[in-house]
Amino acid sequence: MKYIGAHVSTGSGVSQAPLNAGNIGAKAFALFTRNPSRWKSKPISDKEADLFKENCARLGYAPEHILPHDSYLINLGSPDKEKLAQSREAFLDEFHRCSQLGLTMLNFHPGSHLNLVDPDTCLATIAESINMALADTPGVKAVIESTAGQGTNLGFSFEQIKAIIDGVDDKSRVGVCVDTCHTFAAGYDLASPSGYEATWQEFDRVIGLEYLCAMHINDSKKGLNSRVDRHAPLGQGELGADFFTMLVNDPRMDNIPLILETPDETLWPKEIEWLYSQIR
Repeated sequence: MKYIGAHVSTGSGVSQAPLNAGNIGAKAFALFTRNPSRWKSKPISDKEADLFKENCARLGYAPEHILPHDSYLINLGSPDKEKLAQSREAFLDEFHRCSQLGLTMLNFHPGSHLNLVDPDTCLATIAESINMALADTPGVKAVIESTAGQGTNLGFSFEQIKAIIDGVDDKSRVGVCVDTCHTFAAGYDLASPSGYEATWQEFDRVIGLEYLCAMHINDSKKGLNSRVDRHAPLGQGELGADFFTMLVNDPRMDNIPLILETPDETLWPKEIEWLYSQIR
C-alpha cells in the first residue's frame, strides 16, 4: 500500500499536524517539531505531545508513516568545532522531541564540508555525530536524506550515503530518504524507464533497499546532473508526470511515507489525489 502525504504546517503547534494532513487527504505526513531556522526552540509540553498522539491515533497516522525533519541550521559534518557542537546539541534535541511524540524516524540533511576539510573526513564526522545521538536516545531511527550536491553539501551520491551508514555503529537505527528532485539533480536519471530501473538497482547494489525508509516526491526545476536543488510541482519540471506514475506503481515504495515538498502547497490535495489515481 502507498502512504502519500506532504510536509504540513505546525504553526499552531505540533498537535495540529495530523489535522492539517487529514485536510489534504494525506495518508502520511512530515513536520518540523521545532522552528527549523533557530538553534533553540521552546520545549513541547506534555499536553501538546499527548494531543499530537491522540490526533494521530484518531486519524489513523501510524508512527512509521510520519517523517519529522530536523532544523536546516544543523551541519553534522561541520569543520568548525563550535558549530559542530551546536549542531550535535540541536540534533540530539530533535531526537528527544521525536521520542516525546512517539515517533520512530528523524529525517536530516547529512552535512557540508564548506571547503575546509576533505569529503571523507566530513562523512566520518557525520557518522560520528549520528552515533552520538543514537547512543543518547532510544528507538528513533536516523534517516539520511539524499541531496542534490549543491555547494559543498554531501550525500548526493549513493556511495557517500553508504560511507555514512558504514560509520554508524547500530545499523538497525539508520536509514535513507530519497528525494526525487535531489537525486535527479545529482545525476541519477530517474526520468526515463531504463534510467529509473538502473537507479534503483544501483541503490540496492551500493546501499541496499532495506535501508529505504521514506521518500520526498518532488519534480525538479533544473535538469539531470545540474546539482541544483529547486523543487517543482508534479509534472511541471524535468522529471515529468510519467516518472511519478512509475513511482506510485513500484512495490519497492510500499508501506513507507512518500512526502510532497512541492513548492505550491495549495496544489497538495490535487497532487495527492492525482498520485493515488495513477495506481493501477
